[in-house]
Amino acid sequence: MQQITPLELKQRLDSGEPLTLLDVRESWEFQLCHINNSLHIPLGDILASQSFEQLDKQIEIIAICHHGIRSLQAATQLQRNGFERITNLQGGVHHWALQVDPNMARY
Repeated sequence: MQQITPLELKQRLDSGEPLTLLDVRESWEFQLCHINNSLHIPLGDILASQSFEQLDKQIEIIAICHHGIRSLQAATQLQRNGFERITNLQGGVHHWALQVDPNMARY
């Protein structure tokens, strides 16, 4: 599974590269904080093979959660369902807040 650090992701976003930011946390977590322009599909929906129609297989997907564990599960499930361009955000939004956006709420 490919991994990306928060700083690498920030550089790619700043360059305007087309990416789908897929946040797989629970709704309350997403409402508390998230990376701008993230698509929210909870892990349970991903594991149940639901909501895939919202995802474009041609655009790289960056899977995001709190610390990088649930997003890795989601990325694995997506790969099993034919998604090839998927990368996991190392450390999740927790590390994003520490390394990129210190004003982001943390929990």
